[in-house]
Amino acid sequence: MATPRKEEETRGLFSQGVKAVLANWPALQIAVENGFGGAYSQEKAEWMVGAVEQYFQSNVDLEPDEVDDFLAQMMNNEFDTVIEDGSLSQVSQQLCIFFSQCQQGNWAAVQEAIARLAQKQQEATSIAARAQAAEGSSSEEEEQESEEEDMECNTNGPHPSPPPPTDPDHEDGWTLVRKKKK
Repeated sequence: MATPRKEEETRGLFSQGVKAVLANWPALQIAVENGFGGAYSQEKAEWMVGAVEQYFQSNVDLEPDEVDDFLAQMMNNEFDTVIEDGSLSQVSQQLCIFFSQCQQGNWAAVQEAIARLAQKQQEATSIAARAQAAEGSSSEEEEQESEEEDMECNTNGPHPSPPPPTDPDHEDGWTLVRKKKK
């Protein structure tokens, strides 16, 4: 029988593993980033970590297919999302492997896998930050070009263009479209 300290270490390591796997699951991250779960999408993703842990602790000898069904149901219920990209089976298998390794005391393998997942997540975050920075600079360039074009348009003629004729139909912000005269 495992000592309480060993069980606590095993649960803590499995919890880290679940968190790492879910943090690297693109389908879940897209659902969170786009608010598929409503205003509390991030909190739901964090809750999922504990729910998955509890599912493994409460059920004996889970198969990846069972975990797959559990995750699919959670994604559907919490994020109104149906996962059809094949990632459910990958995530389920990884979780089952982590749980099995933790139960067998193979903590080094789990810690190594968690470190790889953390590095992968860090790389993805770095790529996303660079893409966002590039997008921000291109929109700044477009804005600057637009301002330059506006200035070019205004300098072409010696006089500013006359104001549009006042029409009582335009006063309330609506434009009256009339039939063209022949």
